[in-house]
Amino acid sequence: MHTHFNIRQPRHKVFVSYHHANDQAYREHFEALFSDHYDILDSQSVQIGDIDLYLNTDRIRQRIRDEYLRNSTVTVVLLGTETWKRKHVDWEIAASIRETKFNPRSGLIGIFLPSHPDFGNFKYNPANCPPRLVDNVKCGFAKLYNWNDTPGNVQQWIHDAYDRRKVITPDNSHPSYAKNRS
Repeated sequence: MHTHFNIRQPRHKVFVSYHHANDQAYREHFEALFSDHYDILDSQSVQIGDIDLYLNTDRIRQRIRDEYLRNSTVTVVLLGTETWKRKHVDWEIAASIRETKFNPRSGLIGIFLPSHPDFGNFKYNPANCPPRLVDNVKCGFAKLYNWNDTPGNVQQWIHDAYDRRKVITPDNSHPSYAKNRS
């Protein structure tokens, strides 16, 4: 069942980046709620098993960029307890904010999950977040929010990120993760 929430704002194609092992249930809930039920976004996310993890690093990055990120307009990073450690999250953020001939830049937001130590706080500890996301919060390209089930809020966050992608230059200078952090 689709329930359109705010017909004045377009549905955006959203790529959800997250820690697959820890936060799969949140990703599924996010997409079921905001894509299937409220119909405020069109998910472009990688599903478990879509990409062979034994491919070399460059091939994995290329597949994510060319097959998933190319059509998305906003990247949502679901921030759980260990998301900051994940190389694939870092690569997905980097690829989504890079403007290329065939892949336009996406907007970027981070959403603290209830499991994250900074959930509900007015300030966050940058050490608990992916460094590339922190860099983009600092320059104004990205924003951080606490998990929320209210469709109007999430729709507005996504739309604002979509708008910011054209007026603020992102910071993609952080060195790419070579492997997961510990």
